[in-house]
Amino acid sequence: MAISTGDTVTIEYTGRLDDGEVFDTSLESVATEEGLADDQPERDYQPLTVEIGQGRIIEGLEDALLDMEVGDEDTVTIEPEQAYGERTDDRVVEYDAEEFTEMLGGRDPVEGMEIQTEQGMPGRVAEAGDETVTVDFNHELAGETLEFEVEVVSVE
Repeated sequence: MAISTGDTVTIEYTGRLDDGEVFDTSLESVATEEGLADDQPERDYQPLTVEIGQGRIIEGLEDALLDMEVGDEDTVTIEPEQAYGERTDDRVVEYDAEEFTEMLGGRDPVEGMEIQTEQGMPGRVAEAGDETVTVDFNHELAGETLEFEVEVVSVE
């Protein structure tokens, strides 16, 4: 049965950047080999189950799954506009350092610190100076062309 909108699909996957670096996978063996398991020791590597059409995965991957069937394997390339979009300067925001520290409940901001706005938007502190703090709200994979190796495990 070919996958269509509304189907619940379970896949095994490995996501890579243009340079071949693995950024995510459902396979523990790949995670261990690539060093991801060391970075996320609590993660339970399992196949991913999603309902097609619900927008729970990036658009390009969802589109690539359409018409595949159980047992199908494919490698798909997804351009930024079908993944996490292009990086944009308007998603990089500068804050007054003192006010930003207050927003953090008195904690000092440091470069690389991950934050989340009250509206739920994730960001990363790009620069933490004495006068200003710069936060990048672009997704970490924005602007990247992604490649996914996928195997369809089940379709309901």
